[in-house]
Amino acid sequence: MGEWFERVLDAVDIETFFACKDEKEGRVLAMQLMKGFGLKDADIVFIEHEGPGARVRARGYIHRAGDRYGWLEGGTDDE
Repeated sequence: MGEWFERVLDAVDIETFFACKDEKEGRVLAMQLMKGFGLKDADIVFIEHEGPGARVRARGYIHRAGDRYGWLEGGTDDE
């Protein structure tokens, strides 16, 4: 995924609005999006279906508490 991935302390949050029929479909779409970004460990932290779709906030964990952090293991200082 690149060097940025190794420097994230904990997680990446993505918020979007999906055109979907119900909350369940919105959840499925959000999880597919996270997996598409390579974030396999993900949760839905907020979802609200309203009108034509759902507003969804998903969190993809890169490091959980106690993980080995790539940015602590000597990354580069050239940025």
